[in-house]
Amino acid sequence: MKQLLSKMTTLSLVVFLAGLVACNDSETSENETSVEPGSGASMEDYGVGDSFKATEPVTFSTLFSDHPNYPLKEDWLFFEALEEKTNVSLDITSVPMSDYTDKRSLLLSSGDAPYIIPKTYPGEETQFVASGAIIPISDYVDMMPHYQQKVKEWNIEPFLDGLRQRDGKYYVLPGIHEEVWPDYSLAVRTDILEEIGLEEPTTWQEVETMLSKMKEAYPDKYPFSDRFQFNSTLNIAATGFGTRAGWGLGNMLDYDEEADEFIFAPTSDEYRSMIEYFNGLIEKGLLDPESVTQEDDQAIQKFTSGESFVINTNGQTLTQYRTTMNETLGEGNYEIKKIVVPGGPAGQLLEGTKLENGIMFSKAAAEDPNFEAMLQFIDWLLYSDEGLEFAKWGVEGETYTKENDEQQLADDVTFRGMNPDAENHLQIDYGFSGGNFSYGGSTELLHSMFSEEEIEFQNAMHEKELLLPDPAIPYDGPQLEQASLLSTPIKDTVEQNTLKFIVGDRSMDEWDNYVKELEGKNLQGYLDHANSVYQNNK
Repeated sequence: MKQLLSKMTTLSLVVFLAGLVACNDSETSENETSVEPGSGASMEDYGVGDSFKATEPVTFSTLFSDHPNYPLKEDWLFFEALEEKTNVSLDITSVPMSDYTDKRSLLLSSGDAPYIIPKTYPGEETQFVASGAIIPISDYVDMMPHYQQKVKEWNIEPFLDGLRQRDGKYYVLPGIHEEVWPDYSLAVRTDILEEIGLEEPTTWQEVETMLSKMKEAYPDKYPFSDRFQFNSTLNIAATGFGTRAGWGLGNMLDYDEEADEFIFAPTSDEYRSMIEYFNGLIEKGLLDPESVTQEDDQAIQKFTSGESFVINTNGQTLTQYRTTMNETLGEGNYEIKKIVVPGGPAGQLLEGTKLENGIMFSKAAAEDPNFEAMLQFIDWLLYSDEGLEFAKWGVEGETYTKENDEQQLADDVTFRGMNPDAENHLQIDYGFSGGNFSYGGSTELLHSMFSEEEIEFQNAMHEKELLLPDPAIPYDGPQLEQASLLSTPIKDTVEQNTLKFIVGDRSMDEWDNYVKELEGKNLQGYLDHANSVYQNNK
């Protein structure tokens, strides 16, 4: 039923439900930008390998998602050095991260949006396409040589296809990675593994064996107590089971290559098999039933105090676990590791995308006489090797040093567990490695801030077989609205019953009734609608 080139990460799945399409044929001609971009302060011979510097000082307006963990400071070295390097200053409209989506919509709808609108995830742009509030940036990437180079050399085109609207254009300029970047997996107490005489599990069946042995050694504990309300573990497990779930549930559709059509994943045999697996863990006392409801802090407290031995993690939270456990259990009294995501019945597979969140450009941006300079500036900052390193590491000689092409944070700067006792923080005090203008890049740059342990994890994950995105379903505006109306009650039913089946609040004997309930919510209508749009627009 499944094909190997048929998956997307949570981020990419947003693209499907959103449809990535809002223009119908009559709207396309109205929304095409007829304005000739001005050269203004642009560089005449700007090309790959060139540093960008505007020919005269310019200011570009930008929206800014203000993160509470590293709130905006106007005197950040990031802005100072950026202006010195590029002759560009930023006129910032700062919005708290919690209000960013609503404020962005309001500004675009009113026509008051800044030129540059970062922190836009693929799919979020769709609602602004039909009105012409944002420009089709794909019309202008010929002015962005570093972007074009990376797209070609890193084979990004298959991922860009999912961004295209019905007019064949895309309206969000994505951050891009050289390779898929897997991050989440299970953190396991490897000292307990050594105690019970087991190796790290490589399959979900071996995970069950591991948990069973842990339970035998510690019968009064749940070996596995999870966070993220189990959504991350369902997401990473679904790939190996040949389905989609949790954070990766998305539009709930899987592409069947042989039949050239989409199927509904949450009623498939693969989905049922995955649910039965986790329900079995609950029944055997291996998985804490509170995993699907408890707050993260509760799950973390159980793990870091030694009440549980397995929890979901990413690279950053793994460091946080260790910091806490040094206090609760004592340094040297435990060992934890982020294991390679276990394989399942479908095999050892890697699901992912090379796209990151990116930038929309308001209609007014294309009318500015310095529009070409603006694109060159973004091209340098987000896609040139020099700009990517600057946005991530900062200023050589101030925030980091470099020897034999290897970066090292300055002694008085800390970030991601490096130089933990340093007085200055790369994000908080200097503004680098922030979420608005620092994402994507080469694997070498990505790994430059990783520990040897994390690099080992990444390399092992890339030994798996990569699953590329499903074909896009190019909904137009009315079709997207219909898909959303049809899918909402269906998805609510799926999510609620998935957790009920797992924890045993609903017996697996009622699976057929669950399927009938979905059919009663017009599941077939939703599926037919998606396949009709797909077939009619191939």
